[in-house]
Amino acid sequence: MKKQKNLTAGNVIFNIINYTIFGLFTIICIFPFYYILINTISDNKLVSMGRIMFVPQGIHFENYISAFRIKNLPNAAFISLSRTVLGTVLVIIASSFPGYTLSKKEFWHRSFWYRFIVATMYFNAGIIPVYVTYKNLGLINNYLVYLLPSMVSPFNLVLCKTYIESIPQSLEESAEIDGAGYFIRFTRIIFPLIKPIVATIAVFSAVGHWNAFMDTVLYTSKTKLFTLQYILYLYLNEATALAEVIKSDPAAGANIDPATMLTPTAVRYTITMITVLPVLFVYPFFQKYFIKGIMLGAVKG
Repeated sequence: MKKQKNLTAGNVIFNIINYTIFGLFTIICIFPFYYILINTISDNKLVSMGRIMFVPQGIHFENYISAFRIKNLPNAAFISLSRTVLGTVLVIIASSFPGYTLSKKEFWHRSFWYRFIVATMYFNAGIIPVYVTYKNLGLINNYLVYLLPSMVSPFNLVLCKTYIESIPQSLEESAEIDGAGYFIRFTRIIFPLIKPIVATIAVFSAVGHWNAFMDTVLYTSKTKLFTLQYILYLYLNEATALAEVIKSDPAAGANIDPATMLTPTAVRYTITMITVLPVLFVYPFFQKYFIKGIMLGAVKG
């Protein structure tokens, strides 16, 4: 039989207060997403008037149907998804192994290169020099502009290096005695041990790539390279323009059902849900690694 704990009155009160506080905190975190969701499926006229607070009214799904009818949306979704997957993989490769090499004392002028890499975190050339550089490299209107510039991050290198330095060097000694080189030791011994920091970097990179917007605005003009966020931005502008036309000329919207008529507010909420849902589904799988990775990777070993 399981041994039952004798809870004192103080323990019961503490548990009640604890559960109440964390329950309220959970509600506070979840409510914004719930609020946006119910506003995307409620009467658009009531949404514009701010009448939807806790319970959806006049439920419909025209906002999502209209969003998925956007021209070039499937291609834009593929571009965003592919750059997120490929970009995350490249960031992990370009952060983990270089971070491992920087953690080795025998690395040639390690202190100089480490300081040189960290120094780049404090300087930015600006938009025009960056654009000229990309143009000379042939990255303008090129899919690689989404992948190569963000592949190496000094911050990620620092996280990986610091985390790897916290791993006992004795774990590599047996493999080194057997003649294993750096690459073999990294892939067989080190990489499996740094999953928390890899997951942390993966979350940072995936969210950054999925939400990326300005690189499409600045460096691409081909429709086939537009990302999902940029297409949805254009869609929001079109909805805003349509709302202004109807507002100035009521006859233009006479045949449109006010409950399902697109409004800037409804479109804004719908776009928010479309872009944030993938992140909400992916994040829980990395959460158990994320906290451990960011804590250990941020403390100097």
